Amino acid sequence: MFLNLDNIGFYTLTNERIFERHTNLKRCEIILTSHCNFKCPYCRGVESYSRDCKGHLDIDVVAYTLNKWIERGLENIRFSGGEPTLYPLLLRLVEIARKGNVKRIAISTNGSSSLDKYKKLLDAGVNDFSISLDGCCAENVDKMSGKKGYFESIISNIEFLSEETYVTAGIVLTKDTEPTLTNVIKLAHDLGVSDIRIITAAQYNGNISNLENIPKEILKKYPILNYRVNNLISGRNIRGISNNDSRRCYLVRDDSVVAGKWHFPCVIYMREGGEPIGSIYNDMTIERYNWSISHNTHKDIICKTNCLDCLIDYNNLFEYYHK
Repeated sequence: MFLNLDNIGFYTLTNERIFERHTNLKRCEIILTSHCNFKCPYCRGVESYSRDCKGHLDIDVVAYTLNKWIERGLENIRFSGGEPTLYPLLLRLVEIARKGNVKRIAISTNGSSSLDKYKKLLDAGVNDFSISLDGCCAENVDKMSGKKGYFESIISNIEFLSEETYVTAGIVLTKDTEPTLTNVIKLAHDLGVSDIRIITAAQYNGNISNLENIPKEILKKYPILNYRVNNLISGRNIRGISNNDSRRCYLVRDDSVVAGKWHFPCVIYMREGGEPIGSIYNDMTIERYNWSISHNTHKDIICKTNCLDCLIDYNNLFEYYHK
């Protein structure tokens, strides 16, 4: 039994990690801002959980959280939002992470910022970009982003960054856009991305059509895409815990997501309006460990309906090896 999602940037889930009962912080995300220049119809944003999460997060709060994680061996950080490139002090945070010897410094972006800004982030130490690519033409991207006129600049930015560092193209699927999936995948491939991550919107977790049209040589090149497409072909949806799956989330022990002054089980849980585990000013490690052994994911509607296939597999394998 293996997960086989090694060396895929910020999204890496190694089997070695599963074999360890508990590790230092491996992969953490900070929601820097609720501001975004797009209005994607599927996006839950940040403001669904309004306590201290609106606007730009105070730099002192971010620096406190980041340094606290670094002291505990942080390996991967992702700055997210909203649109994190709108956060005025993003470069300073990247420099803190770089000086703290964080291995993977990632940005989750809609790809609409200026090329100059992305170049400055590269120079500061960013080595992983997750960029939204929700359409294969200007019309679809305009519709999915809620704004017009960004398609060409997004394409140009993805192509440039893919030549410089690790880039994951993130494709969100809705009922209207899932028929275009093959064409979007081919576009991402042509742009030279490192991997392709497809995910259904929380409002839509239905079947994905035309999977057989995805060229086999493309599937073999991209581990995340190949993993997810194989699951879909076998009849497994991207989201949702089944009755036979683990009732605990073990990944929460060494993954963390912070919005405002609160740490959450995961970014999905936060965006779906779930309560935080606790405050960043408490011992996050202890609070997250206690949550992992006490929280029944089958009785939590957010976990039950929204947890992703790879996270479910991780928890199942963790429980199998540590039962």
